[in-house]
Amino acid sequence: MKKQSKWMVGLVCLFAGFMVAVQFQTTAGEPEIRDTRDEWEVREALVKQQDVQQELLQKISEADQTIENYEEKSSAEQVAALKKSIEKLEKKVGLTEVEGEGVSIEISAIFIENIEGVQAYPAVTPQLLSRLLNELNTFGADEIAIGNERITSLSPVRDVNGSTYVNNRPFPPLPVQIKVLTDQPEKLRDYIHASQSKEIFNIENLDLQAEVKEELTLPKYDDPLHLKIFKEIGE
Repeated sequence: MKKQSKWMVGLVCLFAGFMVAVQFQTTAGEPEIRDTRDEWEVREALVKQQDVQQELLQKISEADQTIENYEEKSSAEQVAALKKSIEKLEKKVGLTEVEGEGVSIEISAIFIENIEGVQAYPAVTPQLLSRLLNELNTFGADEIAIGNERITSLSPVRDVNGSTYVNNRPFPPLPVQIKVLTDQPEKLRDYIHASQSKEIFNIENLDLQAEVKEELTLPKYDDPLHLKIFKEIGE
């Protein structure tokens, strides 16, 4: 194999490794905390981790096939194919704005308390939000955005000093709009209205209303990913 071809295959291997790392990143590097989940939540987490493992195995298989395909191409073809793979990855991890049909969900307070003349809104905790996001993914969501924050496999939902943070930024004040792209918007809307999340949100003085939209625009994921090395290959 020519030296240039070996160099290209090396870059492909690096790119393939990055694809797997993107999928794995959400399961690594989190601080260890005491597990206070109930049996249902543990089972839900186990199913989710099994899905993640299956997806990782699929990504590894796809990466192996990608490397094999690159080895069979000329240098010019390798560059073109690599750029195409980068564009596909950017879209998959949310680095591009997307449009399509879907469902608009509004989270609002059922009633607002007035404490000493100050309006007190109910809180959307990380647990509530994570449960809702998990159910949306289970019900067929393709892409999700909360306010101006695109939700991807890299998006953390955390408690920071008693406040909910998404993508390391504060959860916006109520009412909050969640945009969901899906190829079955009516079905997803009906699922939401009959979901456990809606019941639990109601208990916490929060309302979920879902409405089908023919056209929704979701922002790109703002936090940078280090793909510059790949973009410079063909320049």
